[in-house]
Amino acid sequence: MEHNINNKDAWERYCTHELAEILPILEELGFVADKEQPHLGGERYLMQAVTTESGKKLILLGREKDGNKRVVIKVASDPHGVRELLHEQVCRETLAKMNFAYDVFLSPRMMIFTKRGRFSIAIQEFIANDRPFIERPLPEQFSFALKALKAQEGARATTYGHRRLIKRTFGEKTASDYVRTFANFKTHISQELPKEKELHAILEEGALLLRAESEIIEQYSGFLTHTDFVPHNFRIADDHIYLLDHSSIRFGNKHEGWARFINFMALYNPELEHALVQYVRDNKTEEELHSLTLMRVYRLGELIYYYTNTLAKSSGDLLLLNRARINFWSEVLRATLRNERVSPEIIQGYTKMRDTLRDAKEKERQQGLH
Repeated sequence: MEHNINNKDAWERYCTHELAEILPILEELGFVADKEQPHLGGERYLMQAVTTESGKKLILLGREKDGNKRVVIKVASDPHGVRELLHEQVCRETLAKMNFAYDVFLSPRMMIFTKRGRFSIAIQEFIANDRPFIERPLPEQFSFALKALKAQEGARATTYGHRRLIKRTFGEKTASDYVRTFANFKTHISQELPKEKELHAILEEGALLLRAESEIIEQYSGFLTHTDFVPHNFRIADDHIYLLDHSSIRFGNKHEGWARFINFMALYNPELEHALVQYVRDNKTEEELHSLTLMRVYRLGELIYYYTNTLAKSSGDLLLLNRARINFWSEVLRATLRNERVSPEIIQGYTKMRDTLRDAKEKERQQGLH
């Protein structure tokens, strides 16, 4: 319990200290940060504590002093956070230059990318959704999702020059990487949750499947994919899709982005999950459908691994919530391995518990994300 309090307190002290220095700098640049900053609260501190490879950075909402244009401000002084901002900027610039990349996505205009003292600062225009993605009618959701997911298939590294550019800028994940990483997920989760024998068995089944079908994973590798392609990382305005996060782009299995999105919809819109899987079943080869299943298994293992790592840093309602998250995503993994759908009762039960256990700041942050 003390560990959790220390992590949260440390994050809040960090934010207070950074804001005291950065706000005057932003004023000098001609921008004002909002008084309320939902992206600093809620479970944001837990993400920083658990995702050890992720650097510290502040994501702020604000506006221009003259003209009142809304902006998103990313600020980092931590060396890892600075590297992330630089990497995202390089990815953005490289993606725009690639003659074999998709052109479906737009990017918010970068207004300032600079360094002031110890701070790296990226300020881009704020893109407001015409309407939150989840609130759109199912046919609209399906149409936009399919357009975006298919676009990622349009960029494949086929030449030596492409691969050299890719590895230097985006990084690349092969079948052996997926198999090895999932095995590490399984081992770690089993060690941290030794009593969860049913979960161990499901993870073992997933590990065996990925290893046995690694040739299919490799067959559909070498594609541009966004590893965190979910509604809070893109916006839809005037029928255009704006990609907000460029740091999660890499080359890997073509269905990894599909898998992340479809797994997300298993909770937030099961009908869209089903429609997208059915689209692949009806319009693609059996191997592609199997590749999608393999990537869903991989990403679900990753999600369970993440929430397993939060347990030692959680207490009270948050600890109960993270245990519930592990149980829920384990059910989604089980259903995926069986080519089944999670029952509405399981989804409704989990959603009710989640909404009860989330604190007010996290609810506010989630509204900001969607």
